[in-house]
Amino acid sequence: MEYIILLIVGFIAGSIGSLVGLGGGIVIVPLLTGLGALLHLPNVSPQLAVGTSIVTVVFTGLSSTLSYMKHKRVDYKSGLLFFLGSGPGSMVGSWANQFFNQDSFSLYFGIFMIAVSVLLMLKEKLKSVPFSKKRAITRSFITEEGKTVQYGFHPATAVILSFLIGCISGLFGVGGGSLLVPAMLLLFAFPPHIAVATSMLVVFLSSVTGSITHILLGNVIWLYALLLVPGAWAGGRFGAYINMKLSGKTIINILRAVLIMIGARMIYQSLF
Repeated sequence: MEYIILLIVGFIAGSIGSLVGLGGGIVIVPLLTGLGALLHLPNVSPQLAVGTSIVTVVFTGLSSTLSYMKHKRVDYKSGLLFFLGSGPGSMVGSWANQFFNQDSFSLYFGIFMIAVSVLLMLKEKLKSVPFSKKRAITRSFITEEGKTVQYGFHPATAVILSFLIGCISGLFGVGGGSLLVPAMLLLFAFPPHIAVATSMLVVFLSSVTGSITHILLGNVIWLYALLLVPGAWAGGRFGAYINMKLSGKTIINILRAVLIMIGARMIYQSLF
């Protein structure tokens, strides 16, 4: 029974991660850390939960990226530039994860989840920084309505920001898209669909580097990973498909509520 649940968890995580560019780990990690009590299995430490999650996120990122590539929504040059920062950052965060204990991890991860829910709310309400042609790198995108949208960024700013995001990705096993997408939208004026698709490319690449670090540290439960990966792969493709058809506003609203509830529960468990 627990194996079926892991397949379902992988599918849900992959779907949500691909739909809004989160990566899926933000669903997998809290469920893995609570899996022992839920399914009468041995408790999973933060290190094993994060390591197993980030291996799964590799396949979520790859699956959804391939789907977005077919629809020409991935900005490859920008994605690779962001990866110059997120790749090393993911390795640093993965290494630093070993210093967490169960209570401190639950506290900080709970705070992180609530912060992500706030970011998801703010990215709909805040206006992005106006596009300026003075930016060192500029891009253009033609929407389905035939409108040309311009966006851009300074390389140094992009690399530094993505390094910090990569550290958080490796630290918590979430993929990093939860912070990268809002940054793309608010700071660099990326069109939403391009931001999500490009974020998944960065999530895939940085998760590869982060997972290598966790594998070397022995932080992966391979049985769990093998069960999560098929669901995450299917979910990644499903989420990308839904992203093409819907605005995703309802899903994001539900996700925000779930993140707040789980985040508050993890904070409560760490303090009491």
